[in-house]
Amino acid sequence: MTGQRRSLLVVLVIALIGVAFLGGYATHRSSSTPTSAPSTTVADTTWMALWPNAASTTRYTSPRSAALAFATRVLAMTQPVADPFQQGDTRSGEVPIQPDASGPVTTILVRQLTADDTWWVIGAVASDLEISEPASLSSATSPMTVRGQSTSYEAVINLALYRDGSAHAIATATALGGSMGVMGPFSASLSYATPTGTYGNLVVYSRSAKDGSVLEASAIRLRLA
Repeated sequence: MTGQRRSLLVVLVIALIGVAFLGGYATHRSSSTPTSAPSTTVADTTWMALWPNAASTTRYTSPRSAALAFATRVLAMTQPVADPFQQGDTRSGEVPIQPDASGPVTTILVRQLTADDTWWVIGAVASDLEISEPASLSSATSPMTVRGQSTSYEAVINLALYRDGSAHAIATATALGGSMGVMGPFSASLSYATPTGTYGNLVVYSRSAKDGSVLEASAIRLRLA
């Protein structure tokens, strides 16, 4: 597991533990009130999901289908290839995705966030595109500085910020990192009209020198404050 993937997973696990604690605290506080049956619901943490949009009716009963849909509809890969689901804990895991059979791997992080046990994408990690700032699940303000390490064709990488409910990026940029397989630092600034109280997704990706298609990507969830 790469350091970036481990860091992202740690942030997500801490957030989930916090939600679970608060849910348990609320249950304990109300335990003196008579109820017909003990609660067995799972805390709704869909705000953490990059895909699908919680406000939509789209849901996925398998982790692989959720990952493939995210790769095509959010990352804009034309014909992604998905490896088998790799189980993590009882409610989460990873799906390795490639743009084709020989392309670089983007690891899609998936989790069951609701009581109906459907699958949600909570992150994406490519070993050639490491996002160090901002942190996943943090609050971002405009202009937002994005930093990390990367390597790609001619050192160029692309950045896009999406607001929930919109198929079009609200901010885009390009940056220079490393090239020829050597990682190098990148930095870019994204400016946008602030959608108060709205969540969104930051996607950093590289394109093919051959046809311009998306090769790999890293993506995190943010609150656009």
